[in-house]
Amino acid sequence: MSSINLIDAFQDFKDAENIDRPTMMKVVEDVFKTLLRKKYGSDDNFDVIVNAEKGDLEIIRRRMIVEDGQVEDPLAQVGYSDAVKIEPDFEVGEELYEEIDLLDFGRRAILAAKQTLASRISDLKKNVLAKKYGDRIGEIISAEVYQVWKKEILLLDEEGNELILPKSEQIPQDYFKKGENIRAVVARVDMKNNNPVIILSRTSPDFLAKLLEIEVPEIFDGLIVIKKIVRDPGERAKVAVESYDDRIDPVGACVGMKGSRIHGIVRELKNENIDVINYTSNIQLLIQRSLTPAKITSMELDNEAHHANVYLKPDQVSLAIGRRGVNIKLASELTGYELDVYRDNEGEEEEFDIDLEEFSDEIETWIIDELKRVGCDTGRSVLNLTPEELERRTDLEKETIADVRRILKEEFEKE
Repeated sequence: MSSINLIDAFQDFKDAENIDRPTMMKVVEDVFKTLLRKKYGSDDNFDVIVNAEKGDLEIIRRRMIVEDGQVEDPLAQVGYSDAVKIEPDFEVGEELYEEIDLLDFGRRAILAAKQTLASRISDLKKNVLAKKYGDRIGEIISAEVYQVWKKEILLLDEEGNELILPKSEQIPQDYFKKGENIRAVVARVDMKNNNPVIILSRTSPDFLAKLLEIEVPEIFDGLIVIKKIVRDPGERAKVAVESYDDRIDPVGACVGMKGSRIHGIVRELKNENIDVINYTSNIQLLIQRSLTPAKITSMELDNEAHHANVYLKPDQVSLAIGRRGVNIKLASELTGYELDVYRDNEGEEEEFDIDLEEFSDEIETWIIDELKRVGCDTGRSVLNLTPEELERRTDLEKETIADVRRILKEEFEKE
């Protein structure tokens, strides 16, 4: 019989390992039964037989042999004289199996069938991919950087599927090169022009949650539960945790001995500061813990308005607010309360200031320590002294002092 070369189409199936054989057979059968219905009006008496390994296809037609002149349904019956032309040994009442030559359908119909088959395979692959990653939303995966663009990065997973990491889902300090393996969480699966687009994220709270689950066995085992995570990616994160076992300190378990567990996560998140706090249903205590590292003196709560006035010693105000107001913003998100910070002795709102420790990514630690040695522990306390006074009182060089003052001034001008 004249055959049709389906090897290319079947190769597509074999390449898509997640498409099972029964699904493959069903798709091929559907495509060619559609072809039969167009030509004969029905596919009831036809069998489509596929050899997926060789790429061969056979169509067998079944008809009952009846006496000449008694053919009522030409699709299901054949006259005796016509049957013996095919095989002389046939008798009335037997079933005639006849192989259909595919070329009888016409080359145009065959080409259309091949195109339909390729299209169905493509759709199946898309559905398999969308379902695979739809089921993995919230999971961490590792993928290789294939292409770096201005607004996004294209990655490939171990099966060669394309994944997208948009700029908006990258930590500001992230910098990746082609061929590098990176970890991210599956954020969502979008459909664009009927194609699934898998979006990854490194800024999602889920990414930090999964990293903690990997590093902290007690979280993986369910002994410690993460109640809430808020992040300013690359800057600071706050994690509220609770233990279901009184013998386990949830904060200590998450941080690890000498910070051993949290350090790996901090490196992965490009030195993002992570505050791990004990969750409590006592909102006043939760607010106090959420403003870490600042220490609160007193507090006025308005539960109806979800608002709190927090009073601190003057040297704690800048710690509570944090650089660019990040600390108080995250504390507010974590607790669900709007927080206002005041000096405890005057009840007046503190003039905005920033603790020097917040500049540790731009100013070297030994320089900060030297400034603290002379009593300058905030940005404004440094700027309130003249360069000459700083040079006289510290062991810092004129150029170093100028750099420090420039960094501090730029930060306050932003605010």
